[in-house]
Order: sequence, then structure tokens, then C-alpha cells
Amino acid sequence: MRHAIRTMALLLAPLPAIGIGAPARAANVTAAVNASVSKPLEIAMLQSLNFGTITLGTGTWSNATVSLSQAGVLSCANVNVICTGATQVAKYNVQGSNGATVRISAPNVTMVNQSAPSSTLLLTTSAPPSVVPPNSGKPGIDFSIGGSITLNSTTAPGTYVGTFNVTVDY
Repeated sequence: MRHAIRTMALLLAPLPAIGIGAPARAANVTAAVNASVSKPLEIAMLQSLNFGTITLGTGTWSNATVSLSQAGVLSCANVNVICTGATQVAKYNVQGSNGATVRISAPNVTMVNQSAPSSTLLLTTSAPPSVVPPNSGKPGIDFSIGGSITLNSTTAPGTYVGTFNVTVDY
């Protein structure tokens, strides 16, 4: 009996290196970085709003509007009212960052008769929507607020007083 001897040859081929050898190529990407820094806003009241003296006419009538524009122009064109005395717009100064738009909010105001607190008038305010300071910090920029009130023959006489709630923000 013949025995055959078989020889097996094992060929060793180089195996791919895993984690060994040349390093992987790194990937790079750039991104922009921005930061916007603003000076804090400061607001100061410079003067109060004043419609002067309004005298009511006789008879029964309604809806006489008296208004004071932001530029200080009084409109008292209704035949049922007479306007006299010094008037002035409310004036404010705001300081912030040069060139930044500053939004202005001035909601309507309920004015209360100081002699008869149950009697009120609604002041519909007229304010600019925004201003842009021409500098950073002082001196800032001034802006004015006017408004209008509507009177009737039944409006109680007296001094009506209210308080503005003016807000500024970027």
C-alpha cells in the first residue's frame, strides 16, 4: 500500500492593515463667528405732554378731537371746542449704540379727571416707531410723542392726568 503524502502549502499573503500603517486624512471646514455687542439703552423724560386749556362749547355734541402732532402742531378745528394756552409734546432722550435701530412703544393712556375720578379721557398716543442714534452713548437722540383726545358735550370739566409707559428696545 502506498501512502501518499500530500503536502499542503499555506501561502501567507499580506493582510490589509487595520489601524496600522498610514494615517487617515483629516477633514477641515471653516465657519464664521460673529458677535454683536450693543450699548445698553438709557431713556430719560425731558418734558411732559400738555394740551393747554380746552373750553367746551354749549349744546349737545360729540366727537370733537383735539390732537397734538409729534412736531408740536395743535389741531383744534372743531367748532364745539376752543383751545388756548401753551401746549407741548412729551419729549424723551434715548442713548444706545450708534446706528442701531431703537424701537419705541408708547401705548394709549387713560387720563383721570382730578376733580371727578370716575371721569376719564383716552389719550391715543402718536409716537415714532423707531429712531437711530447718531452716536454711541451721549448725547443720544431726542424724540417726541403727541396724541389726541376726543371730547363730548358731556365731558366733565377738570384737569385730566395720565402717565406714559414708554418702552425702547433694540
